[in-house]
Amino acid sequence: MNGDKLGGSLGGAILAPMSGVTDVGFRRIAHRFGASLVVSEMVASRELVHRAAEALLRAEGTGLAPHVVQLAGCEAHWLAEGARVAEASGATIIDINMGCPARRVTGGWAGSALMRDLNHAMALIEAVVAAVTVPVTVKMRLGWDTETINAPTLARRAAATGIAMITVHGRTRQQFYKGKADWAAIRRVREATSVPLVANGDIANAADARRCLALSGADAVMVGRAALGRPWLVGQIAHALTNGCAGSEPTPQSKSQAVTEHYETILELYGRRVGVRHARKHLAAYADDAVASGGTFAGSCRHELVTSEDPDRVLHLLGKLYDDVPAASLERAAA
Repeated sequence: MNGDKLGGSLGGAILAPMSGVTDVGFRRIAHRFGASLVVSEMVASRELVHRAAEALLRAEGTGLAPHVVQLAGCEAHWLAEGARVAEASGATIIDINMGCPARRVTGGWAGSALMRDLNHAMALIEAVVAAVTVPVTVKMRLGWDTETINAPTLARRAAATGIAMITVHGRTRQQFYKGKADWAAIRRVREATSVPLVANGDIANAADARRCLALSGADAVMVGRAALGRPWLVGQIAHALTNGCAGSEPTPQSKSQAVTEHYETILELYGRRVGVRHARKHLAAYADDAVASGGTFAGSCRHELVTSEDPDRVLHLLGKLYDDVPAASLERAAA
């Protein structure tokens, strides 16, 4: 993938922005395990300008290079100002969210709702590009619904503004996450522009990634939900796409160290009271991964992991989570 505007050549697998998931701790681990690029949680631009605590936490990128902040909003002024704040705080790439299907986002005419008015969407893109010196990228869906598949048009117009990369999720907004992502439909975006293109949706392993690239004509893939509980997965897929074979499955010890680090980072970011609750979705996913890998201890302690109010007890359990996992086959990783 040619990524000159993004600071060099990027590899083939990127960690998707996911609200409540891709906090800075999760991103650091995914990056360390070889993800080509990692993207922050969606950050509300207006709240970032006003230095709201949650927005600042979502935009945190200490220890990451490149540091990608994804911004959401529906007003050019706030998106542009949010981009300036993010750049001043260390962001080296700004991504604009035009793909989130959540009602709380689209109800305010942000996220994928912007695909209902491409002139307005373009005004936002132009404002952000003009506001910062770092590369600007955009993430979108195929369209609002099956009657308005306008991603090729938006991508072509965005490319003319100097957008550095375009990511397309292979569903319309009205599909949410139902059905199967239509990777072949993304090819129409490829035909509309030569800007680096990333395909997103339902990519869980390297076989999916290879098929997606073949059908879409994209330069890289973006991995989302499949990485929950497995932050090393994106790097494994990147390795497989680059080298033709799966990378090594992390050892049980390295997994335990990673999940322990992630839990400690969440507590540090959010404080003990909030962090204990915020971490639970991750703890459940880590336990489920260990069980799927053949471990039995994780199954026996899963309930305690996700209900305990005692961080010391949780850390003790995380240290043993993968101890009885058999030698992993590479098939789960990226064959």
